[in-house]
Amino acid sequence: MRGKKYGLTDCDDSPQSLMDIPFVGPKMAKSFYAIGIKSVSDLKGKNPEELYFRICEERGVPVDRCVLYVCRSAVYFAETEYPNPQKSKWWYWKDKERT
Repeated sequence: MRGKKYGLTDCDDSPQSLMDIPFVGPKMAKSFYAIGIKSVSDLKGKNPEELYFRICEERGVPVDRCVLYVCRSAVYFAETEYPNPQKSKWWYWKDKERT
């Protein structure tokens, strides 16, 4: 599993690791893990903005806004049986009106 390469063996305990989410790499997986998100299914029903602010709190500093966009795409991915490939890209979830 690719998580083991980055020292994320705990994140890989679930059948589907956090890094199975498009654009979630080792650092973002560790951020999710640090706030109690241990698997993709843990993201279901979560508010992406709350996740973002919890990550900022956990790190002790405001983090780049693109982390919010990744949170939005990750929740979408977790809640959608067949995710649209376009909506699985973090930049789709930038602050703008979506159709």
